[in-house]
Amino acid sequence: MSRMDVTIGSRNRVHVRGGRIRTSPNEPWVEVGQEPVILGRNPACQIVVDDTKVSAVHVEFLATEEGVRVRDLGSRNGTYVGEVRIGEIIFATASTLRIGGTSIQFEPAGLEKVAVSNIPAFGPLVGQSEAMRQIFERLGKIAATDLTLLIGGETGSGKELAAKAVHDHSKRAKKPFVVVDCGSIPPTLAEATLFGHERGAFTGAIDRHSSPFQEAEGGTIFLDELGELPLDVQPKLLRALSERRVKSVGGSTYKPFDVRVIAATRRDLVRQVNQGVFRSDLYFRVAQVKVELPALRTRSEDVPLLVRSMLKDLGGEAIYERVTTTQLERLMRYDWPGNVRELRNAVQVAYALHEGGELDITSHLGALTEGGIQHDGGTGKAVNLAAAFVGAPFQDAKRDVLTRFANDYFTQLAEESRGNVSEMARRAGMERAHVRTYLKRHKIDVRQFR
Repeated sequence: MSRMDVTIGSRNRVHVRGGRIRTSPNEPWVEVGQEPVILGRNPACQIVVDDTKVSAVHVEFLATEEGVRVRDLGSRNGTYVGEVRIGEIIFATASTLRIGGTSIQFEPAGLEKVAVSNIPAFGPLVGQSEAMRQIFERLGKIAATDLTLLIGGETGSGKELAAKAVHDHSKRAKKPFVVVDCGSIPPTLAEATLFGHERGAFTGAIDRHSSPFQEAEGGTIFLDELGELPLDVQPKLLRALSERRVKSVGGSTYKPFDVRVIAATRRDLVRQVNQGVFRSDLYFRVAQVKVELPALRTRSEDVPLLVRSMLKDLGGEAIYERVTTTQLERLMRYDWPGNVRELRNAVQVAYALHEGGELDITSHLGALTEGGIQHDGGTGKAVNLAAAFVGAPFQDAKRDVLTRFANDYFTQLAEESRGNVSEMARRAGMERAHVRTYLKRHKIDVRQFR
């Protein structure tokens, strides 16, 4: 075992401090534990508040180690403690807060010991942090059901991997797993993409296309980046999920389907509900259960395990011993804007360029977010970049290659995204601020591509 690995005990225990809440002395207490308790006007909320000044999905309560976390969900009129409007706060003592014209009474509970599973992986997902082990156990339980699942998390955190792992551990594993990227669908084609279309149904519809719901028959459909779906298509998707049938654009009959639905988003859909850009009824339909994948920067203790697992996938697990303690410490301090996807790309490039000695991963952070092979646009053949640097010092040549790659990559990305930085960030699996950093560094003016 490497010096940076951590042995996982049979079961760990953590202390969680919960509590209970109620909206009036005449109402029963509702316990707050490790499952979120949401208050709002929507009938699907755990506590429904009949108050016109309360948003459809207003405020959330969740037990943590420090106390009960209270989080306003982007409500219209806010959440108040006294005269102070809060965004997020921890309650550890008896308190009262106000939403709209409704007061909520909170009483804390004592510390409770909660067992944390020793499961070190779930499908391709690996981790030894407490947060990931709890998620692995939860995903295992969810996989055995047919409940709709909403997976949240930043770009690159592994949402599609988690969805595929749930499918692979379910009773539908031998049936199709069909991915629909809602973020890449042109708004005018959203309905046809989701539900299929007949030949001649609209200009450009030269062939008939079936719905992905039919293609996934008996299996799982994964609706990636659901938060990007146009508002006018959302009620049609809700109806399809409710009735378990679809009608293609230009078609005249409904066709039933039997699929398990898993959705994912990097957006805060609850806030989008309160902003009026996502339907609350669709949110509750797809979020029967919800799992939030943590950002890699919040679970740095998982980095060594991830590096080892990635090298094993590449066929070079033994090379992990050539990753120095200094390298691993630097990787664990890095902020990971591209999350696990960025780490995987850095490991792949480091492994491909490795010529003995120390495995240098940190030199490849940030620049390579969509792969490490350059192609000649005219022939489609891979270009041997090394041939252009024969005789040059290795480190100088490598630095030059990476600089050229980053320049070409972000220039091409800007052109394909028509200068839209948000779209560039989505495609690259990076935060917009980091994309802008590279644009500035390489003097790429996105305005010329608009």
